[in-house]
Amino acid sequence: MAKSSFTREERGQLLRFVREVIESDLVGAELPSPPPLPRLAEPGACFVTLKEGGDLRGCIGNIEAFEPLGENLIRNAINASQSDPRFPPLELEELPGTTIELSILTPATAIASPEEFRVGEDGIILRAAGRGAVFLPQVAPEQHWDRETTLRYLSRKAGLPENAWQWPQAELFTFQAEVFGEEED
Repeated sequence: MAKSSFTREERGQLLRFVREVIESDLVGAELPSPPPLPRLAEPGACFVTLKEGGDLRGCIGNIEAFEPLGENLIRNAINASQSDPRFPPLELEELPGTTIELSILTPATAIASPEEFRVGEDGIILRAAGRGAVFLPQVAPEQHWDRETTLRYLSRKAGLPENAWQWPQAELFTFQAEVFGEEED
C-alpha cells in the first residue's frame, strides 16, 4: 500500500468530511466543501468503503483521476451510500453504525507478468475481452488470498472464466492506495 501522504490529523479531517457529505446528502442539506488541503484540489482517484458491523455496506470509487480529489471524495461518498447495486440505499438511521474507510489511489501502471503483482501492497486491475475488474490492495489480505487465488477471483468478478488473467490478450495493471478508516481511531 502507498506510503502515507496525509497526516493523522488530515486523515481525521477527511473521514469527518466524508461522513458529513453522506449525512448532508441523506437529509437533503447543502453538501460541505472539501477541507482546505492542497492535495484535494489536485486530480485524484479514491474509493469510499462503508461497513456496518464489520460487513461491507457499500463501496464505490474510481481507478483513474478525472477531477479534483476533493470532488471525487464527494462523488464516491454519495455513490457508496446510495448507488452500490449490491445494497439498498443507506438510511439516515444506519449512518451512526456505519464506519467509513477511504482508499486514495496512485495512478495505475501496466505490468508485464502476474508475478509483478505484490499481494497486500498492490491493487490489481484486469482488462480482457472488453471486460474489467479491480481489487483494492487490502482485499487479498482480508480474504487470505495468495496471488493466483486473487487473480482467479478477479477474473470471476469481471464475468470471465477463472483463468482469464492468463489469456495472452489479458492486461494487468497495479496501483497502490493509502488506506485509512474510522476503525483505526
